[in-house]
Amino acid sequence: MTPDPRPGDVLWQPSAARIAAASLTRFAAAAGARAGLDLGDYTALHAWSLRDPVAFWRMLAEFVGVRWEPGVVGVAAGASPTGEGATGGCGPGVAFFPDARLNYAENLLVRDDDGEAMVFRGEDGTRRVLSWRELHAETGRIAAGLRAAGVGPGDRVAALLPNCPEAIVAMLAAASVGAIFTACSPDFGAAGVLDRFGQIAPKLLFGTDGYRYAGRALDTRPTLTSVIAGLPTLECVVVLPFLGLPRPGGMPAGAVAWNEFGTRDASLIFAQLPFNAPLWILYSSGTTGVPKCIVHGAGGTLLQHRKEHLLHVDLRRDDRFFYFTTCGWMMWNWLASGLATGATLILYDGAPLHPDAGTLWRLAAEEQVDVFGTSARYLAAIEKAGCRPGHDTHLPRLRTLLSTGSPLLPAQFDFVYRGIGADLHLASISGGTDIVSCFVLGCPTRPVRRGEIQVAGLGMDVRVCDDTGASVTGRQGELVCGAPFPSMPLGFWNDPGDVRLHAAYFARFPGLWHHGDLAERTPTGFVIHGRSDAVLNPGGVRIGTAEIYRQVEQLDEVLEALAVGQEWCGDVRIILFVRLRAGQELTDELLARIRAVIRSGASPRHVPALVIAAPDLPRTRSNKLAELAVRAVIHGRTVPNTEALANPQALEWFRNLPALRS
Repeated sequence: MTPDPRPGDVLWQPSAARIAAASLTRFAAAAGARAGLDLGDYTALHAWSLRDPVAFWRMLAEFVGVRWEPGVVGVAAGASPTGEGATGGCGPGVAFFPDARLNYAENLLVRDDDGEAMVFRGEDGTRRVLSWRELHAETGRIAAGLRAAGVGPGDRVAALLPNCPEAIVAMLAAASVGAIFTACSPDFGAAGVLDRFGQIAPKLLFGTDGYRYAGRALDTRPTLTSVIAGLPTLECVVVLPFLGLPRPGGMPAGAVAWNEFGTRDASLIFAQLPFNAPLWILYSSGTTGVPKCIVHGAGGTLLQHRKEHLLHVDLRRDDRFFYFTTCGWMMWNWLASGLATGATLILYDGAPLHPDAGTLWRLAAEEQVDVFGTSARYLAAIEKAGCRPGHDTHLPRLRTLLSTGSPLLPAQFDFVYRGIGADLHLASISGGTDIVSCFVLGCPTRPVRRGEIQVAGLGMDVRVCDDTGASVTGRQGELVCGAPFPSMPLGFWNDPGDVRLHAAYFARFPGLWHHGDLAERTPTGFVIHGRSDAVLNPGGVRIGTAEIYRQVEQLDEVLEALAVGQEWCGDVRIILFVRLRAGQELTDELLARIRAVIRSGASPRHVPALVIAAPDLPRTRSNKLAELAVRAVIHGRTVPNTEALANPQALEWFRNLPALRS
């Protein structure tokens, strides 16, 4: 009789051939030879990357072929980049390679041939291919247009575009001239866009006439007109006719069409800028207030993404790399950096489950995807829909499956290996918009264990600490980082003295980056239990919401769940909202099974005081459950920025629920 699977069970082991061929193996050998050490084991390699961070990042830049003038100084100012147990710690103001110079776009445009740089697949069946040679030409044309419009280093270029090749081209063109690029997905309303772009005073805007989602063509021209009216600093607007809608009826006056912008056959000129020159502005989710504008640097982003793609994902030249994302999620920026490997980006714009749960897997089969990236929520949705990609489609090249956005539950690990592929490197990864990269992620040379993230990233001094800041193992605590790393944000926009930056990440634990995730370090990896600001505290006991979700979502009747703490009689009680499969009802029998599975799989303390069936659960535009927004609404508090939600109408159902008054 086969025993029930347990957290930590090995589900996949890389073959000896795969380990030998991995870029991580080659890097460890080269670094070990340089340092005179045996770094063949990941633990030893990671420890060396913390002991001598400047040597590690320099070695990485050399190994991946960064195009730069490295300069002499490795690090300057702020807290010293030291590992655990040493003095210095982590804090704002650290500058890696302060006298180095490079251009991010130059480091992505590594090929100039007829191979496929990007393949776009639209929900309506559209397929477009852009070769590397065409990518160079298009980027050169748009960059010439930017220069003619007076855009240069430090100017902000904003984009309200679908996930299409033109969005990548616009970003590369902006980076080539030294401008700061920022983007929102076109499904944002005008108020949500202005909450973001309005803070950073862009000089030029790329917009679209519309986009497609769930079988509908959605006209964004009225939104675009409102956005332009709310951005007085704009000097030029370029519109991509994504839907091909006519100019009359809302097309902004004075806007330039995408194909008419710039100069054809213009040579690409790459402005050589400081390593820490600003590259991107990304935004926090904004569900609890106006979004924070997080500024990221070119060199740190490049080094971090190259490390993660090459060493942790084992992304290779000529791989076909897909990540389901929009331009408003940091995974779009992460995906774009895949060009630096010479890989082909597979871009999709539309609803992931339209017309059915097999849509993205048919795309993966047709485009021969090697690395497939998605969210844990998506994997849960296709499992509930009965989709079994490994049985329904032919995926001969699929080698790596990436998941992020929320914790990947142990049962979802089982589903991946049972329903998608037995010989897959399943890499659950976790980081954030704050660092535009990962703290913990995959390792292609180590086994995948059920319910665990494999390793802390190289160069990342990741710890789990208790309320005093002491490192703990085997129990829940706060995810922190104890040493600086190159992709730390340069700061928040318009934050003199880094006051808000310090308050956000460094105030709670001096000398440590406090990320806001409730995590656990196991003997073999990491587990993320959810956001620590959404932690439940019944009777003073800290409970991560993911601990409840991983139990209740095993039930076929439950599509998804959302748990919040309600202030009640001087304490906190757990309220669990469940969205049920069509045709199902929350009967006494189902309610008893929900309570039983939580009690047996977690503990009696995890059992909710109330379980309530909800018609829909609100989520952010990156598909994360909006736990804080629901918690605010059930307490009668204002949710200041519902524009940050993908389905804000779902939130109203939670207001003044009679069941919560008993």
